[in-house]
Amino acid sequence: MKPLVECVPNFSEGRVTAKVDAIVNAMRAVPGVYLLARESDADHNRSVVTLAGEPEAVRDAVVLGVGKAAELIDLTRQTGAHPRIGATDVVPFVPIHNVTIEDCVKLAHEAAQEIWNRYHIPVYLYEAAAQWPERTNLENIRRGQFEGLREEVQRNPQRAPDFGEPRLHPTAGATVVGARKFLIAYNINLNTADLDIAKRIAKAIRFSSGGMPCVKAMGVDLRARNLAQVSMNLTDFEQTPVHTVFERVRDEAERLGVGIVGSEIVGLIPRRAIEMTGEHFLKVENFSSAQVLENRLEESLAEAAAKSHASLAAMAQPFIDAVANPTPAPGGGSVAALAGSLAAALGQMVAGISSKKKSLAAHAPQLESIERRLHKASKALAEGIDRDAASFDSVLAAYRLPRDSAEASSDRERAIQKALVGAVSVPLEMARRGAEVFETLGQLEPLAGPSMLSDVRVGRLMAATAVRGALENVSTNLASVTDTAFASSVRAEVLSLSVQVGESSVATGR
Repeated sequence: MKPLVECVPNFSEGRVTAKVDAIVNAMRAVPGVYLLARESDADHNRSVVTLAGEPEAVRDAVVLGVGKAAELIDLTRQTGAHPRIGATDVVPFVPIHNVTIEDCVKLAHEAAQEIWNRYHIPVYLYEAAAQWPERTNLENIRRGQFEGLREEVQRNPQRAPDFGEPRLHPTAGATVVGARKFLIAYNINLNTADLDIAKRIAKAIRFSSGGMPCVKAMGVDLRARNLAQVSMNLTDFEQTPVHTVFERVRDEAERLGVGIVGSEIVGLIPRRAIEMTGEHFLKVENFSSAQVLENRLEESLAEAAAKSHASLAAMAQPFIDAVANPTPAPGGGSVAALAGSLAAALGQMVAGISSKKKSLAAHAPQLESIERRLHKASKALAEGIDRDAASFDSVLAAYRLPRDSAEASSDRERAIQKALVGAVSVPLEMARRGAEVFETLGQLEPLAGPSMLSDVRVGRLMAATAVRGALENVSTNLASVTDTAFASSVRAEVLSLSVQVGESSVATGR
């Protein structure tokens, strides 16, 4: 089984579903990442998303999620019962299979650096990734929340972030990234709206106040339900089981004259934790076996395995049929874009395998960089399949416009020229992307193992074909463009790209 990590990013938005959807979709777009669960709470104004997959894929997905959250969440306007310092408040990496906590620390550092580099959101490290003892505990970093930290970080060097400058992002705040063992987020709702009682119970049970080991707790006001809640994180359920926590909260509540309405699990829970509850009745609301981590993970992996064993020919056939149909699009430009996307995907595969080989450890950073670049190029070229077809459809639509008057003829000609420029620009962009792939695969070839050289070389042949095919489309449409300055500039670039992939005889539409 491949190495697997879990990541449970917490976002400071639990009320606007469309925003949470956009954040989740940004993360799910990364191949090899599985969405296991998502939970949103309006009172907390917080969403907890559970992802799993291969380490690098999960890391890249979470970084994209942080960026999307920064676009959509403004902490200067956000309020909720749960403490927070960031639009993406906390990002923990958790080892699941063939991954160590040290591996997760490395992932945390890489993600933190990328978050700062891309979005200028400062990052604090916590739990096993913490660089300072006092930052092991998340609550120490969150002290003062966004509003307090925003002021203190500028004057107190001890509160400076681990990555980035000592200032918060104006609307996205800061993000806390770390590595830890599996954590169970477990809440117990009391039959009272008295927040002070919930706080007293939380103080009695949490480890930092002399309570149970591996238990973090706080009192939360659930205004929408007119209840008080003891909200907990259980950081080692084998040392302090869930049912032990439930019984302790029940006893403290009875001592204070209140009872328990129910309890809830936020996100997923390991199968072992459920097994350990034995005959204890936890009053978990709406619990189902789908919330068990191993069950959901096994289901997702089984689905992925079934898809991977499906006939590759059957997967490709719909596109082949679309090309074969007696219609002008999709045509050569779309086929060229697909060739380029496949070339990049081949290289991505080789770089990904090579970066994990011990014999190539010295080249791992370069290989990982190549893998990321090729993934981005493959996605852009794949999108070019539809874009090329759409640009050609625009040309056909322009030619069908009426010309029954001088004015109509003039409007038609302008529309045709505009559509032709688009039909030149799209394949030209695909040719540029293909040339980048060609060059990147050239950088990969001396780093790849001997058994994978044929894959790299096939990729380079495909990339060169993609460039030449795209440029044929450019030249065909350029012949009808009347903007001489534009046409001259394009012809020069066509010649340059042709030479770059080793072919100087591609037509230039003269």
